[in-house]
Amino acid sequence: MPLTLVVFHAHPDDEAIATGGTMAKAAAAGHRVVLVVATRGEEGEVAEGFLESGEELWQRRVAETQRSAEILGVARVEFLGYRDSGMMGTPTNDHPDSFWQADVDEAAGRLAAILDQEGAHVLTCYDDHGGYGHPDHIQVHRVGVRAGDLAGTPKVYEATMDRDHLIKLMAEAPPEMRPPDYDPSFFDEFGTPADDITTNVDILDHVKAKREAMAAHESQISETHFFLAMPDDVFAMAFGTEWFILRSAGAKVTETDLFAGLT
Repeated sequence: MPLTLVVFHAHPDDEAIATGGTMAKAAAAGHRVVLVVATRGEEGEVAEGFLESGEELWQRRVAETQRSAEILGVARVEFLGYRDSGMMGTPTNDHPDSFWQADVDEAAGRLAAILDQEGAHVLTCYDDHGGYGHPDHIQVHRVGVRAGDLAGTPKVYEATMDRDHLIKLMAEAPPEMRPPDYDPSFFDEFGTPADDITTNVDILDHVKAKREAMAAHESQISETHFFLAMPDDVFAMAFGTEWFILRSAGAKVTETDLFAGLT
């Protein structure tokens, strides 16, 4: 039975990095996939001369999101209309239109309206610290959780990263395969310990689509970016699983499918 998955993200490109494989897998299985993005990524960094004359970064990033969505099989793309807040502690956090300044209930109402329109069975947001502390990612958690409650969405997941897996992967990787200026302590507050993760989605059959969707965001992820510079086998090791925490799971559960128990 076809079901509906709504994935909620902070910025263009987050969808490809965090949940691209899960989205492609769901679409390939015949489910409806809806992408909701809180901001248009106005505060992203872009190389000088990359944009066309008169083109704003947000315009390019919206177009890149549409291309990524096509690659992943997304049926609908919506932007909630907030402004990118920038990194934590920067002046852009205080912009009155920034997502960080948004009223949680008001923003959740916008998302809940989409969930209701779609009759969503599954919603994904982020873990409570947004994976790595970005204000818009933290706000995605707050707004997503509230929206799921308002809409009565049957299953709400927090997209996260397996901290233990990443630490092990980086420890075993040759130096040239590590990010520039790699510091092992970076992962101390990054993602979630493996024991707290409820759901591991194997997306190896869709890792090519994930990589292509990431590459579609060329203003942020160039072909020389660390992610795309990885050989295919290393990329598959790093990105071949996507991790989630099922909210209100009660007793410890171990799932491999966001639609578990619904089909």
